Amino acid sequence: MMGDWGWAGMAAGWSWVFLLLLLVGIATLVILLVRLTVGGVDPRRRGPAPGDAQAQARAILDERYARGEIDTAEYDERLGRIRGDG
Repeated sequence: MMGDWGWAGMAAGWSWVFLLLLLVGIATLVILLVRLTVGGVDPRRRGPAPGDAQAQARAILDERYARGEIDTAEYDERLGRIRGDG
């Protein structure tokens, strides 16, 4: 017999779960907003400055070499071109 509590008693029993989910959701939103506004990207993983075309080309070349898309000879040849060696 539920007595005087009825559905209100059951709802009060589960209200802490909803409160916890609400707090977790708010905390997640705050963290996301802070990361977006402050720039949550790790500075060590950032590429070269947008205006530095030579550094960007070198970064792309390094990535292609690391992935195995080009061999050492082609890497050295293209690196020389980027540096202006010929």
